[in-house]
Amino acid sequence: MSFPERIYTTQEVKSAKALIDQGFKHNLTVEGTPEFTKEVNCALELVKTAGYYDFLRTYIRKIMEIDGITQLRETEVTIWAGKFAVENPVDAASLFIQKAYHMKEYLEGELYYGGNAEKRSVAKRIEFLQALKEKTSNNAVKEECERLLEMWKDSSLAF
Repeated sequence: MSFPERIYTTQEVKSAKALIDQGFKHNLTVEGTPEFTKEVNCALELVKTAGYYDFLRTYIRKIMEIDGITQLRETEVTIWAGKFAVENPVDAASLFIQKAYHMKEYLEGELYYGGNAEKRSVAKRIEFLQALKEKTSNNAVKEECERLLEMWKDSSLAF
């Protein structure tokens, strides 16, 4: 059984979920300009440092550059990201984890959008930033994690 090309119908969701439950991981690809690809790869290195790369590639197949607003395309198992979303590699890495968490909830049949779902996904993003801050040896990355954690702490979405 191979992973469905798209995740739209009930059967496609069930097939994808069954494979993930069996340990399926995507071969995560990045599509875009050389600059975009470079920025995304920097963010992915941070995802690896924090120990979240397997989580990301469980739920995301591709990160693709678009000229527009960054969003999760659930049916494509893809994050569409604008170039501005990846300029800060720490923030981009945490965004990717947040979107992967949205995808996880989508596949599990949870309400993955709206107020409570947004709070849960922000909590996952904060968890990631804390893990990255603890695991990195790069002081600039630690400082950026701290800055972003403070920003999220001040946000009405964070708990």
